[in-house]
Amino acid sequence: MIDATSWMAVYPEIVLLVMACVIALVDLLVTSPKRTTTYALTLASLAGVALMHAMYADAGQTLYGFGRLVVSDPMGHWLKCFSAIAVMITLVYSRPYGVDRDMLRGGEMFTLSMFALLGMSVMISGQNFLVLYLGLELLTLSSYTLVALRRDNGNATEAAMKYFVLGAMASGFLLYGISMVYGATGSLDLSVIFKSIATGQIKPQVLVFGLVFIVSGLAFKLGVVPFHMWIPDVYQGAPTAATLMIAGAPKLAAFALVIRVLVEGLLPLAVDWQQMLALLAVASLLVGNLAAIAQTNLKRMLAYSTIAQMGFVLIGLIAGVVSGNADHAANAYSSAMFYVIGYVLTTLASFGIIMLLARQGFESEEIIDLAGLNHRSPLYAGVMAICMFSLAGIPPLVGFYAKLSVLQALIASGQAYAIYLALFAVIMSLIGAFYYLRVVKVMYFDEPVTATTVTADADVRVVLSLNGLLVLVLGIVPGALMTLCAQAIAQMLAN
Repeated sequence: MIDATSWMAVYPEIVLLVMACVIALVDLLVTSPKRTTTYALTLASLAGVALMHAMYADAGQTLYGFGRLVVSDPMGHWLKCFSAIAVMITLVYSRPYGVDRDMLRGGEMFTLSMFALLGMSVMISGQNFLVLYLGLELLTLSSYTLVALRRDNGNATEAAMKYFVLGAMASGFLLYGISMVYGATGSLDLSVIFKSIATGQIKPQVLVFGLVFIVSGLAFKLGVVPFHMWIPDVYQGAPTAATLMIAGAPKLAAFALVIRVLVEGLLPLAVDWQQMLALLAVASLLVGNLAAIAQTNLKRMLAYSTIAQMGFVLIGLIAGVVSGNADHAANAYSSAMFYVIGYVLTTLASFGIIMLLARQGFESEEIIDLAGLNHRSPLYAGVMAICMFSLAGIPPLVGFYAKLSVLQALIASGQAYAIYLALFAVIMSLIGAFYYLRVVKVMYFDEPVTATTVTADADVRVVLSLNGLLVLVLGIVPGALMTLCAQAIAQMLAN
């Protein structure tokens, strides 16, 4: 019989699942093309789930449920809270865009978004390889469908096919790696695997072979080089609403997946996966920043930007591997967590502006489409400029402090190559500043290519303004969020 603790550990996920089913049923009765009732019910459900996660996280308890298949801890709940908020914001930005493109005709976008969030939540809570994989597949299958939601659009269909094929291949890598680790340790439980490897009695060849495939699968989900091929094509080809659903909240779940697998399960193999992540970080910073310079499509440029940004997240994970120093590990991993949250916040506003500028029959995807935006709407030009400066790492925005905290953790690790890797990352950031500042230059100094005024619904206008303000405020006073991340990571490491 399942005890009460198990149900308590997954109570928010149960609520999310029930509400996703309720929303799917309620939408059958909705006839309005704007899906106002479905939209309001979805946002209310997501807000309630986010509040539950915040309350769980604030309680500071760590619970294990269903025979240690899942874990309920502050790190997981904060990441799930932020994921729910990110999905809420995505839907607010996406609704006008979806109405113009008839993407809301069946309400699938709301239901699929809820199931995608459920997949993220399961991923974040997983304490067993089987649960982690189930969450990952629920997320990816929902994402494939969201990308292909515009069935009459050739670009969206092509992007969905590429995403599906490459995603299936990455899942195969991950499963093969899991099977190797299972064969070596006899368990799928991350804590049991940790203890088994720590004994030193398992043949390292089998473990390292499995580790290579696991890291490859994780690298695909993060979108780092050389497993990045899908990101530019999918970002560009998918409807922008689906692009944001992939580019935003799932990055928080991917970070949690990496922490659960590599830190909680495979930390005794850190010497091996640390070297792999270092190579992936260097390649991602190099390829992401150099390739972005050549892009004229804004969504494609932001795709390569994502690849480079994930390189910084990997640096934070690398910096945490210092033998016998739990405080430094907590500092490094919390810096990476802060970085991911800041990146997602900035990405939401960036794609929100792109969807805001789009209109029926026109996708505002080219950089030149932003020409003279300051003349048409100083507010939205200002929000986009804040986002570009933040992604470039210019003070006093959240992106600057995130990069600074990650590099400080790397240098403090005292590793032989830390200084060189930090210097390389700074140089790549300077190169990357070029393509971010080019967008600002186009908005403020180029002549407008259209006289169309920029209009937005009240909810979009308010949320977008608050989104841009948070990117600025969290850069000026990052202490509260950084402390939250540090405490959550420290408690995760202590259990």
